[in-house]
Amino acid sequence: MTSSQASALLAGLAVVIVAAALFGALARRLGQPPVVGEILAGILLGPTFFDGAVSHALLPTDIRPFLTALADVGVAVFMFLVGLEFDRGMVRGTGRIAVSVSLASLLLPCGLGMALGTYLLRDHPSPNHPGFVLFMGAAMSITAFPVLARILTDRNLDHTPLGALALCCAALADVLAWSLLAVVVAIVAPGGNPERALLFLPYLLLMLYPVRWLLGRLSKRPGAVAQPTAVVLATVFAGLLVSGAATEWMGLHFVFGAFLFGAVVPRSGSERLRAELSERVGLVNNVLLLPVFFLAAGLQVDLSRLGWSDLGQLALILLVAVGGKLAGAYAGAYANGLDRRISSALAVLMNTRGLTELIILSVGRQLGILDERLYSLMVVMAVLTTAMTGPLLQAIYPRALALRATPQDMTRRRREPVTVGDARTGADRP
Repeated sequence: MTSSQASALLAGLAVVIVAAALFGALARRLGQPPVVGEILAGILLGPTFFDGAVSHALLPTDIRPFLTALADVGVAVFMFLVGLEFDRGMVRGTGRIAVSVSLASLLLPCGLGMALGTYLLRDHPSPNHPGFVLFMGAAMSITAFPVLARILTDRNLDHTPLGALALCCAALADVLAWSLLAVVVAIVAPGGNPERALLFLPYLLLMLYPVRWLLGRLSKRPGAVAQPTAVVLATVFAGLLVSGAATEWMGLHFVFGAFLFGAVVPRSGSERLRAELSERVGLVNNVLLLPVFFLAAGLQVDLSRLGWSDLGQLALILLVAVGGKLAGAYAGAYANGLDRRISSALAVLMNTRGLTELIILSVGRQLGILDERLYSLMVVMAVLTTAMTGPLLQAIYPRALALRATPQDMTRRRREPVTVGDARTGADRP
């Protein structure tokens, strides 16, 4: 990197960080999750306005590979944090309802997305038709668990029966959707090596047992829980990067390895350590690295070149994404005895996509599955489906009503009460 490139990169990063912070704060003031404003900041700095003059002035083409590298690190750390916050105990105590809602909110939009992908192949040809169709199904079925958790926390709904159930359903649905995406990546990845992909199962066993045991021992070191040392932090960072590198080498994507490393951190006895890691690592990542990812994503979104036919495709994408999620989640909830209002509110929450959707779209872009026009349309869908969550939830199930609701209030009176577990402990709420 030359001196001029270093100067341009540092100055551009400063602008990116400030823009993301300002737009994130503005989104929060408008009752939206900060991720909506941050994504919009990336789009505004991209080629959509002034034919890319702003992005070219702030971030010349020769420094963009460095930006991409920083963005990849930010995504890896983010996926590690998602895995760190994922608690398998959340799905305990929720009975059949969490499984039913998760499957229904995954299968219906996935099936509709695959049908839409078959239709879109006419205007967006892909060298790998099965991979493109499967990718569209996975992209339509995702629910952004971290964004949903943030929305519920901001509204003080995370410990309510509705919030607990929504988090359980979203966590399970995301695991299924990411598994489907792993299959897509294995099929589509250029130069993929099927023999390497077979190594994922022994690698998974390695992570679940020896690595998990070692991380448990590390968390019990004197002082590690109260105050993570440099050794602990270095081990965590090195581990998530190595795990990401391993799954990338296997022909999958590095996001799976980073997520898996976070997910295997022991839950029992390391609560304080996980909270410290989430706070410290998350703060740096959210302020410095993720804004770079939003910018890198925004640089590939060009809404100025979209025509009327593209707007028609956007309408179809929104219809499939929103309709599939709402109908699937509502049907799964109502069929298990939940009240109509609760079923509707749960369906709205499951429609949240946000940053997680953006990561999936970036994977599709890197693999050549999505062209520039379709990528731009899908990013718009991700922003709109996230932005509509708050207003729709308030209209269907006001916060004041949700805060005083009991598990019995969630069910239709003619049915037996549905057991709803606590989102953090998995125990039945009283």
